[in-house]
Amino acid sequence: MRQRRWLELIKDYDLEVHYHPGKANVVADALSRLDEKKRAWFTLDDQGVLWFKNRLVVPKDMELRKKILDEAHTSMFTVHLGSNKMYQDLKQKFWWTRMKREIATYVSECDVRQRVKADHLKPAGRLQPLAIPAWKWEDIHMDFIVGLPRTQKGYDSIWVIIDRLTKSAHFLPVKTHYTAATYDELYISRITITFDRGSLFVSPFWEQLQTALGTNLIRSSAYHPQTSGQVERVNQILEDMLRACALTYSTKWDECLPLAEFAYNNSYQKSLEMAPFEALYGRRCRTPLNWSEPGERVTFGPNLVTQAEEQVNFIHSNLKRAQSRQKSYLDKRRRPLTFEEGDHVYL
Repeated sequence: MRQRRWLELIKDYDLEVHYHPGKANVVADALSRLDEKKRAWFTLDDQGVLWFKNRLVVPKDMELRKKILDEAHTSMFTVHLGSNKMYQDLKQKFWWTRMKREIATYVSECDVRQRVKADHLKPAGRLQPLAIPAWKWEDIHMDFIVGLPRTQKGYDSIWVIIDRLTKSAHFLPVKTHYTAATYDELYISRITITFDRGSLFVSPFWEQLQTALGTNLIRSSAYHPQTSGQVERVNQILEDMLRACALTYSTKWDECLPLAEFAYNNSYQKSLEMAPFEALYGRRCRTPLNWSEPGERVTFGPNLVTQAEEQVNFIHSNLKRAQSRQKSYLDKRRRPLTFEEGDHVYL
């Protein structure tokens, strides 16, 4: 009958009727909702305590709610549970409006929880490749491999220096107690250097030396070894090579170092599509495998310059493609991240 009365009323109007779900009609008149069933969920016991589906109703007392949340989250019997586990436990005993949302907010603001929880999200931040150097040995990485067994000559560390363009590297045995002044004879002037934030490299000596020699020093980000990711990767390769040499030839690691440097510089690099030796010198390195082959034609004068420029352009193209592939691959597994002035972050 009610529908008939409405039809009689609206038949004189030119209109179209569209269905609007009740759950989407958030401004519906409360009087049009039959809440008898919901009212039945609330009960009062003999002591005047309000219950909702056999759960204690917590009034809108923020201090009381905080005490409940503190006990459910920070006590030694809960040890900083996540928001979902905490909600599942609390909802068995308590109820209040927007309870799940308040629990999630509370847990997200817990300092201890934020410090210790495992991050299951994609790593934050897109890959930001370093600019490709313009020429050979103009831009290098430096780092140390330390903690090695002390040799008879007293060496216990390796100074790793890598050209970012050609990937060619030098591995120099050094001693931990060397001072910054000891390294100045090996220092290359008028080049850009990206290095690890070791105490040696950030010492006043190196600051003054770079000013005197006109060298541009770029420090890697603190707690972010990926800034010098290339040298970190070479360190790993070098350590593997030295272990293999020690196991195969039973020699000391400092005696294997020249062989490891030769092997690395003569190994194919996918990003270059050639070996570092060839990228640096413009010709392939002769090894026992090709000593019987005829020698290469020697290039002099303008032809040598032209050949070197063409090869550098070829290397640039290869490195750009390699960086593009790497960025495309890694960014699929990362999420964008932006910071606003005044934001607080964990390191």
